[in-house]
Amino acid sequence: MLDMKPMQVRLPDDLKAWIANQAELNSSSQNSEVIRAIRERVEREEAKKI
Repeated sequence: MLDMKPMQVRLPDDLKAWIANQAELNSSSQNSEVIRAIRERVEREEAKKI
């Protein structure tokens, strides 16, 4: 099991709405969508290093 730590994040209204919409479209939680977005960014940044 992953060791997960809670973190509060303040989001602008437009980003909050986008995350909520993505969660609904993907039948997932908003938390999952935030994690997915961050992981995609990490992967892009890592790919630049190669």
